[in-house]
Formats: sequence, structure tokens, C-alpha cells
Amino acid sequence: MSETGEAVLEPDRQDTVERILEAGERLFRHYGYSKTTVADIARDLGMSPANIYRFFASKVEIHQAICGRMLAAVLEALSGIARLPLPAEERLRRCIAEQHRVTVETMLDQEKVHEMVIVAIERDWHVIERHIDQVHAVYAEIIRQGIVAGEFADRDVDVAAKCFGAGTAMLCHPQMVAQCARKANRATPEELIEFALRALR
Repeated sequence: MSETGEAVLEPDRQDTVERILEAGERLFRHYGYSKTTVADIARDLGMSPANIYRFFASKVEIHQAICGRMLAAVLEALSGIARLPLPAEERLRRCIAEQHRVTVETMLDQEKVHEMVIVAIERDWHVIERHIDQVHAVYAEIIRQGIVAGEFADRDVDVAAKCFGAGTAMLCHPQMVAQCARKANRATPEELIEFALRALR
């Protein structure tokens, strides 16, 4: 087990898992999640479906792992922003801007990827919930540092992080972004971020 409590796979097994996930993501992106089968993934890798099932119980499980990898990349970017030697306000601004960029460029501009994300959200997977908790933890630490620096008013940082996340969800939630993009009667990303930041001061 790793320090985080997650299982650590043997090198050969980990390599096979990575190959399956890479092939699955490539086929999901090209053909779409609903049109791709475990047999397609196995064929792409030159192995039998039975061999795939040694590592993943179903296509859903493969999808969950792929979504976990995508969200981990987003979290890594946010964690990097959180460590920048910048005022807390600017770091929060950049965190939301980065999530909005990823949502638009990766999850919306690529239709098949958008399908993958929507399926994950609609099924209320634990990987999505864990990601939200992790993002809120990043916000909470930045807000805590902002309070110490005198940028933000003293408050419960966990509640503030959840409220800040909810207040900017329209910029990060794929379905909301898709529905609100380019509509004249919606606040711009910049306006929404500034409004959310003002609530912390």
C-alpha cells in the first residue's frame, strides 16, 4: 500500500494497466464511450478480452480509471498554482481560470471526451466526488493563507472553500459550461471570478 492508502501494483501489472487505460482513452476519444467495447480495447492491444478482465471487471471500471487520471492531471495543475509565490487572491483566480480552460478546451471542444465526462457525472462516481473534495482542499489552504496575510476576512476556511467552489461552478462544470457558453445574458468568467473573490475579502 502507498502512503495515501492506495494499492501499489507490481511493475509488470502496472505497465499492463497503463496500456489498457491508454488504449481505452484513445478509443473512447475516437469512437465515443458508448460505441467502444472491451473487445475493441483488447483488439487494439492485441490481447483477448479475457486478459482485459483480469485487470478491470468492466468497461465502466476502465472508464472510471481514465476519468480518475484526467481529474488527477487537473488537480496537479491546481496544486502547482497553489504553490506559486503570489497573493492568495491571484492564485484562486488562476485556479478557476485553469479549470475553465480545461473544461472548454478538453471537455467541450472534443465531443467524445465530453461524452465521457457527462457519463461519469451522471453516474455520480466516487472519482468525481473525491476530486471535488480535493479541489476544495486546495481552495481552503489558499484561503487560509489569504486570511493569515490579511487579504481575506477571518472565517471557516472549509465552508469558504465549498462556497467559493459553488459560486464558480458555472465555469468548471462541463454541463453548465456547455449550456452557458456564449450566451449574452450570463456573467463572463472574469466577472464571476471577481464576484466570488469579493465575497472572501
